[in-house]
Amino acid sequence: MSELKAKEYKRFEEIKHISADGGEYWLARELSDTLDYTEWRNFTKVIDKARLACKNSGFDIDDHFVEVNKMVEIGSGTSRNVIDYELSRYACYLVVQNGDPRKEVIAHGQTYFAIQTRRQEVADYFNQLDEDNKRLVVRGNIKQWNQMLAEAARNAGLITNEEYAVFQNAGYKGLYGGLDVKDIHARKNLSKNDKILDFMGSEELAANLFRITQTESKLKRENIQGARAATATHYSVGSKVRQTIKDLGGTMPEDLPTPEKSISKVEREQIAELKRKAEKKSLMLDE
Repeated sequence: MSELKAKEYKRFEEIKHISADGGEYWLARELSDTLDYTEWRNFTKVIDKARLACKNSGFDIDDHFVEVNKMVEIGSGTSRNVIDYELSRYACYLVVQNGDPRKEVIAHGQTYFAIQTRRQEVADYFNQLDEDNKRLVVRGNIKQWNQMLAEAARNAGLITNEEYAVFQNAGYKGLYGGLDVKDIHARKNLSKNDKILDFMGSEELAANLFRITQTESKLKRENIQGARAATATHYSVGSKVRQTIKDLGGTMPEDLPTPEKSISKVEREQIAELKRKAEKKSLMLDE
């Protein structure tokens, strides 16, 4: 482990708490500071997404996000009551998954809180989800893997935004039979600011996830160097994923139906529903 990673991991260890029964937990406000969030209101948005991801993974939110109240000093000898959360290791893992990918500390947090044993549990539960929730889960995985693909591309020598845009388009062209991002956007009849990944069903998202994971792995495994070689690799992987779909008798990704509702809208609606349920539960406890 590098000195930098060891230092970052120590930051997460230092804010870990042990409960009376020996369990470990982290306080959300302390984790917020560690992850370099200066505004609590911004961090609560990350918590909302993490809570939704927890639900879609088949776990009880209240087991992993325990709401607590505490008094904090605000100056001049006065204090006020604020909301905090006791987060399990799994909750912290979901938080860093949904954090700002531009922060280097987020990447360290993803490694520190990684829970490999959850993969099979999530896979087992995945098949029980409805289509919208399957889309949410796969889209979340794509966000994480796209970060890793971007890092692998940088290590391969892609420096400029223009080079990375060409690299990304190559992957889509391979998977979509020559269609690039602009073409797919038009084919789905999306508005200017819509993101194509937000308007994919779970099957189409899964095909793209496979393209992304295999490209990231191949770039690293074969130590591919140079923008041209990396771009060619992305195209090749996309093409092979397309051929696999064809060999299996599947529907080509560009021919799959486009959902009417964006994943972003589904996420907002479900977060709002979680908040309504939490508020209702709080009112019942107060009665």
